[in-house]
Amino acid sequence: MLNQINNKQILFIDIETVPASPDFNNLNSQMKKLWEKKSKYLIKNEEETAETVYKKAGIYAEFGKIICISVGFFNEEIFRLKSFFGDDEKEVLLQFKSLLKKTYNKDYKYLCAHNGKEFDYPYIARRMLINGIKLPEILNLAGKKPWEINHLDTLELWKFGDYKHYTSLELLTAIFNIPTPKDDIDGSMVAEIYYKEKNLKRIAVYCEKDVVAVTQLFLRYKNQDLIKDENIISVT
Repeated sequence: MLNQINNKQILFIDIETVPASPDFNNLNSQMKKLWEKKSKYLIKNEEETAETVYKKAGIYAEFGKIICISVGFFNEEIFRLKSFFGDDEKEVLLQFKSLLKKTYNKDYKYLCAHNGKEFDYPYIARRMLINGIKLPEILNLAGKKPWEINHLDTLELWKFGDYKHYTSLELLTAIFNIPTPKDDIDGSMVAEIYYKEKNLKRIAVYCEKDVVAVTQLFLRYKNQDLIKDENIISVT
């Protein structure tokens, strides 16, 4: 199936999310109570509380927000990267939707992300609805049959039907000998960099590196050559 998909018809994506508020105490009373219920699944010892684990709230669309969406696409021999990022989540989502509207079914028919079916795609769709944005066709799954959903997922492709199995993007790039640049941050640091350093550009660069990693992994799955560094261009 993969060999039947033209790489130039795929929009590779990654998102970065953070808790919707800087810390637990900034939440209103209703959201505090709701987070206390939700966080029970995250608390693993007596020292942890709803407040101390709030830094993980960004993984939930109901308690987090998107601050960056990075995309990558093939243009002849060049792989281009573009990021939409900012404090105004609605604007970030509208810019991403605008790209999808211009290109879906014209240039790009598929989305591809690592763990995209469990995280990126539903997270974007949920945050769009919360922000009052009508879902673009490629994210609107209501009434669609499985074969009508053009969502690729490098994690799912690696599972080969073993649905209990999870493998990180970091591990897969390592075992496939995919060179990745040494980075000074990881996903667990994004919220702190956003709220304390206010460095969105740094986060966007990190997000784009993940898009490149997902793309290179997809190429490995197809036994194709990796993209050369000199052919990767960021247009952010």
